[in-house]
Amino acid sequence: MIKRTSKKYINNLLQNNTTWNILDIGCGYNANKFAKVICDVQDLSNHYKDKKFIKLKEKKLPFKDKEFDFVVASHVMEHVEDVDFFIKELERVSKKGYIELPTMLEDNLVFENKKDHLWHMDFDDVENKLLISKKVQYFEPVLTVSTIKKLNEVFRTSLVLELIWEDRINYIVNQSTEDTFKKISVLNLLKKYFSKRLRMLFK
Repeated sequence: MIKRTSKKYINNLLQNNTTWNILDIGCGYNANKFAKVICDVQDLSNHYKDKKFIKLKEKKLPFKDKEFDFVVASHVMEHVEDVDFFIKELERVSKKGYIELPTMLEDNLVFENKKDHLWHMDFDDVENKLLISKKVQYFEPVLTVSTIKKLNEVFRTSLVLELIWEDRINYIVNQSTEDTFKKISVLNLLKKYFSKRLRMLFK
């Protein structure tokens, strides 16, 4: 089972279940505050001195089957080459978890996402299924990570997917790279914008 949720709901859930063994995988410098174990490809042991830190050295997660009650994977999956394997590993090491992902819109807006992200993510609310496809850059990015974080405060539901799962993650991967959409030129958009503004000035 997988469905939409909110980060606020997840934090309340974790706060009310203090006995849970919680893992944050691929957290960078912003691990969930309720996580007891932190895992990342970078060595962040000095940053997380109050938590158990484990450096990820291979594809397989260095944990036992169902070792955790809950796993947090925030803005990680879009970076992973073998997304099928990663999802199976999340299901293996935990009973349930929270997945946070950029929407296709956010993915296209941010400079840093252009090369770092490999997959587009969407969600089917009828089938309760995560839809994963090869990333397509529909237009040239115009925003920085810091700017998109500020916009998230107002437009979060348009920019971020927040999902909770239990037992298994229902998903499908579309490996096709074929896309008939013509890339939008930011330069042309700016030309049209200024052209329209000038016409309005001389009305």
